Amino acid sequence: MFFNRKPKSKSVAKDRLKLILIHDRANCNTEILEMMRLDILKTISKYMDFDENELELSIGSTRSDTGNVVPALTANIPIKNIKKPRN
Repeated sequence: MFFNRKPKSKSVAKDRLKLILIHDRANCNTEILEMMRLDILKTISKYMDFDENELELSIGSTRSDTGNVVPALTANIPIKNIKKPRN
């Protein structure tokens, strides 16, 4: 009960600002992100069934092999079933 606290609005606002900055630095607006999302869904649907409502696609950042911080596309795709290949 004590550990199920809502995040403070300050930390939520900070996280949103970070996300906006990352999107801005990656030159990836919401329209491009939505187009990528649709392309990924189309491709993945050929090979597996997944929960489209629970799919999460976001742009964040990660460290490259050289240690630089670079944009990273992250996808969380709940798989329901892998389709059998057609012969």
